[in-house]
Amino acid sequence: MKQVLEFEKPVIELREKIEELKKMTQNSEIDLSEEIAKMEARLAKLENDIYGKLKPWDRVQIARHADRPTSQDYIAELFTDFIEFHGDRFYGEDEAIVAGIAKYQGKPVTIIGHQRGKNTKENIDRNFGMPHPEGYRKALRHMKQAEKFQRPIITFIDTKGAYPGKAAEERGQSEAIARNLMEMAGLQVPIICIVIGEGGSGGALGLGVGDRIHMLENSTYSVISPEGAAALLWKDSKQAERAAKSLKITAPDLKELGIIDEVIEEPLGGAHRNVSVQADNIRNVLDQSLQELSILKEEDLLEQRWLKYKKIGEVRETMKA
Repeated sequence: MKQVLEFEKPVIELREKIEELKKMTQNSEIDLSEEIAKMEARLAKLENDIYGKLKPWDRVQIARHADRPTSQDYIAELFTDFIEFHGDRFYGEDEAIVAGIAKYQGKPVTIIGHQRGKNTKENIDRNFGMPHPEGYRKALRHMKQAEKFQRPIITFIDTKGAYPGKAAEERGQSEAIARNLMEMAGLQVPIICIVIGEGGSGGALGLGVGDRIHMLENSTYSVISPEGAAALLWKDSKQAERAAKSLKITAPDLKELGIIDEVIEEPLGGAHRNVSVQADNIRNVLDQSLQELSILKEEDLLEQRWLKYKKIGEVRETMKA
């Protein structure tokens, strides 16, 4: 049974009624075409009313949808000849991050992405998309390889955060993320980061330092989850909806604040409604970004990257007369 979010239940119920009427028309001599047409018009209006005015908490729920496409889904749709590699050459393999090389429009690229599961077994195997330090070290290994062979790097961000367990801390979780931030800042190849689901805290930043940062329309990107923020600010995790609004974690908010470069449109209801259409929307932004970055000299690429992050967080003060 597919997951139905609370705010979209009226849409689902109306769709089901329309399907029932269509089946009645097919299985009997009763003509219900006029009623069906009226209900379909109501459905279109209802969808626009609900999906066209999504609240931040609604977008959080869509970003967490069980059927939301993962990094591997987009790799299959967007790239050819993908070869995945494993292990960090220090400790072991981390299935919460996929990394490898592929071809995009016939040209070699390096792809790195968070990967969560689509069922309980996969989520356990992939630690619910929360990487250990070996995952970030694996990612860095492929970034350095991409720099050596002059391949653009494309990252897909989708994690609640880096795994906070004791073993991860013992193996240097914070050091691994910090090193990725430092190294990505100086890589002499184009880096394009795309937030496809949840972009949570340092776990997202470990793959998130790029020349272009794009977000799917219903993705989130934040220093902390709404539940975590609510627990800290109001001592009540049930205030998560209020926190989601205050944190400015949605793509439109972050675009307005200058944190991201482009908001990538999603099909009505979310990316899980049509993966192929969503991949096409990503492709359009990828094409533009690669075209813009590929013509830059290395020193210009690094200078633009420095300026991009330097201006994030700038505050303009207006003096009162």
